[in-house]
Amino acid sequence: MTPKAPFPSPEIPEKDDVSAEEATPACVLVFNASDPSGAGGLTADVTTIASVGGHPIAVVTGAYARDTAQIFDHFSFNDDAVAEQARAVLEDLPVQAIKVGFVGSPENISTIAEITTDYDEVPVIAYMPNLSWWREELIDEYLDAFRELLLPQTSVLVGNHSTLWRWLLPDWSSDRSPTARDIARAASEMGVPYTLVTGIPLPEQFVENVLASPQAVLGSGKFELFDATFSGAGDTLSAALTSLVAAGNDLGEATSEALGYLDRCLDAGFRPGMGHIVPDRMFWALPDDDDEEDVADDDDGPAAVGPAPVIDEAQALEGFVLPPHDTKH
Repeated sequence: MTPKAPFPSPEIPEKDDVSAEEATPACVLVFNASDPSGAGGLTADVTTIASVGGHPIAVVTGAYARDTAQIFDHFSFNDDAVAEQARAVLEDLPVQAIKVGFVGSPENISTIAEITTDYDEVPVIAYMPNLSWWREELIDEYLDAFRELLLPQTSVLVGNHSTLWRWLLPDWSSDRSPTARDIARAASEMGVPYTLVTGIPLPEQFVENVLASPQAVLGSGKFELFDATFSGAGDTLSAALTSLVAAGNDLGEATSEALGYLDRCLDAGFRPGMGHIVPDRMFWALPDDDDEEDVADDDDGPAAVGPAPVIDEAQALEGFVLPPHDTKH
């Protein structure tokens, strides 16, 4: 697929034309479930998008019953309720990018696929979380629908290495683990041009986050593991990436900045309850600490500590632009 330039709405003023005070935040449409613990879901999305300067447009697809340690259940909204929420705001607001998180049911996936088809000039960032807390038959139905209906609409797929491996390469038989390019090639068979794979295991307690296409590794960041577990990191990363793309950044720059933002969120992470650590998505509102260490995670699992996760300049592409998805139904 040939990369295409993003499609900023004419309602969004160019930076050169207006002052920073007059600039309008980019509108970011998010489909995700409500998380009452504040660890992930729509809470993570809304806070993240606002923190990096976007305007969140949040469509509730369902609700978790969960705390900061685990998910106990999920209650899905009716697909008509999801469609009516989304259509109402899309007719009013100039959406610059769309994020799809966990939406709860094949019916909701189908509805969102229809909506993204109607707005096929808008880039779609799809995040696939770990669904091991759910019943196996529901997981299979959900992943099959997502693969068939939403991946063809997806501009960038985001997910942890083990999650994407189990989903996209279930018959992998090699002695070696699949690379980011292997996963990107599998995603590309359903029409996904770019994949951001997080938490790839490396020797000596390191992990790597890699932005890849089927043809090349476009950027990467290496981190050393340390003993801590976060909830909501994957939603935070994918929401930040979507908001930065919506603001007009090319994909390489947006990925680098999103990883850097997540790094700072995890560094300032806190434990509000008896469960896992939650990223502080408003870290910049805290008093400065000159001696902070940088931290990064591997998608709601063991975190990593290391240098700021900047895309490798030797591998990053100048002017690398994110195409809108192409309808493939």
